[in-house]
Amino acid sequence: MYEAKSKEIVLRRVREALAKSAPFLPPTPDFSSPIHLPMAEDQSIAFAQAFIANSGLFVYCEDEEDFFDQLFNLKREQQIEFLHVWEPTLQNILYQAGIDFTSTEEDFIQKAQASLTTCEALVTRTGSILVSSGNAGGRRLSIYPETHMVVAKASQLVPDIKDGLQRVRDKYKENFPSMVSLVSGPSRTADIEKTLVMGAHGPKQLVLFLIDDLPH
Repeated sequence: MYEAKSKEIVLRRVREALAKSAPFLPPTPDFSSPIHLPMAEDQSIAFAQAFIANSGLFVYCEDEEDFFDQLFNLKREQQIEFLHVWEPTLQNILYQAGIDFTSTEEDFIQKAQASLTTCEALVTRTGSILVSSGNAGGRRLSIYPETHMVVAKASQLVPDIKDGLQRVRDKYKENFPSMVSLVSGPSRTADIEKTLVMGAHGPKQLVLFLIDDLPH
């Protein structure tokens, strides 16, 4: 008897609901609006926090001279003998600063100890580095060496991935690079027995030197 009454109550409510006029449809969502709320804090701080959380080594540099000092000290501390630098602009400034590097591809695979490259942008929200094959470093310098170092400027910080990709489009226009990639920390995998292994498919260490070029 109780079940019968319950069924009648449910059916009555359904009929009453169907008899009512249809509710107003919600407004059409704006798919172009940002998914996340805007970041209120300094982008460099937010990026550093996310980058470190991804197991990256973050090095803040007050200016270019400070970058030279930090790079020299890191090379000495980690006993880096072969630092591969293939971008002419980087080669020039390192030469002027008296920092040793390898500019040729001779014995690269055997001596791929460390590399230094630039990047296209720094994605603040994810703490990622946007790289492409558009610069002279190509693809290999961000993949083969055990340590991948990147030098960037604070003015390259962008809030989200779409902003970084827009920078690449604006820079290269119709000559869009054949490879654009986001690097979020050192290479890692846990495919085998869910054991985390660093450097399985790329560098074991990712270092970012961020030069502060913003007005204060």
